[in-house]
Amino acid sequence: MVLLDVFRAVPTQAPGGLRRAVTHDARRRYQQKRPMRLRFMGDEDRLNVPPVEGGLLDAMTPHIEAVERREQRVEEDLAPTPLVFRVLLTLALIGGLAWAWSLEAFGPLGVLVVLFVLVVPFEKLFPRHAQPLRRPMVVSDMTHALLLPVNGVLASIVVVVVAVLSLMWIPGLLLRPLVDQLPELPRLVLGVLLFDFAVYWTHRFHHEVPFLWRFHQVHHSTEHLDWVSGFRVHPLDGALLAPAFVFLTAAGFSPEFSGVLAVAQAITGLFLHANVRFRWRLLHRLIITPEFHHWHHSNHEEARWSNYSTFLPLWDMIFRTYHMPKDARPQTYGIDTPMPKGVMEQWLLPFRGLGSPVNAVRHPWRSLKRVLSGTKRLLRDMRWSLMRKRDQTPFGVPKIPIPQDT
Repeated sequence: MVLLDVFRAVPTQAPGGLRRAVTHDARRRYQQKRPMRLRFMGDEDRLNVPPVEGGLLDAMTPHIEAVERREQRVEEDLAPTPLVFRVLLTLALIGGLAWAWSLEAFGPLGVLVVLFVLVVPFEKLFPRHAQPLRRPMVVSDMTHALLLPVNGVLASIVVVVVAVLSLMWIPGLLLRPLVDQLPELPRLVLGVLLFDFAVYWTHRFHHEVPFLWRFHQVHHSTEHLDWVSGFRVHPLDGALLAPAFVFLTAAGFSPEFSGVLAVAQAITGLFLHANVRFRWRLLHRLIITPEFHHWHHSNHEEARWSNYSTFLPLWDMIFRTYHMPKDARPQTYGIDTPMPKGVMEQWLLPFRGLGSPVNAVRHPWRSLKRVLSGTKRLLRDMRWSLMRKRDQTPFGVPKIPIPQDT
């Protein structure tokens, strides 16, 4: 098809009106007279061909091969995977992750081993993106996994403060009379919906409020999603679930129920980062799938500020942050901010520019003024995130339109 477009671009009609075959020398002379503008794939890709000595076909060979390779990659990426494979993979990953999480005696190392045994074979057989097992910063991500106990201790220090200051216990107390009157099954369904709703907005604020993004950017800095990338989180980013937890507890749900949902969120989070190519077309609007979360991690301009839900895409569809195109797949991930390779450097990165703690002791009133000013700015950014339109970025700057070829 590409070669046919090339030959159509070459004139086969002589100036006198007599049809003749165009020889190789004639094509070369024609090309040397002026550059040509050839169209390969409709209006999507256009290519300017400069005059060269080797002839038209010789000049176009590298471009033809590049377009054909790209078409082949797109076809392979969009090709559906067998239903049996998707069912087995989902059951194996979720069941294996739940089993790994229950191996408390083995600690983080046991979780890593189970993840490696279960997920890596699927990533090698059906990869979403071709990448080596020892890809960049994999050692850093494994270190994050091994430091989970330390991460949990640091996060627990902040969880109580975040839970109280988030004020999520107020709507929880208001809902408690209604929750107490519900039967068991509707009560459980409502609990899952409320948990997912609270996590949706907390997660959205972590992306759309600059101060909270300081900590959450560590998780999104990975440029390779796979079996271990989900462990890269900042310790204080672990307080993400604190508002949802205090919200459910104040609404009358048991701490055990909230704990089960938190563990389920952690397990599915690891599953959603796997570098495995498959999609559940029928379930995209019912539950969260790996491709849904891969779009959330992509750095495509059209996919930014989207797909915040944890269990159900319902909230993304309601609040117009749902992004799941039918004819495209996420190709690149990461953020624009350079990320250090060391774990400690990544943990200290969010505190750059905030000032030294010594200044808080030396100048308490000045520090208090800065805290009040920062709190005011934090509330302003949260309000902007709540009220912003779809074509606006969270930080108050209109979104740059994506250039379209004409």
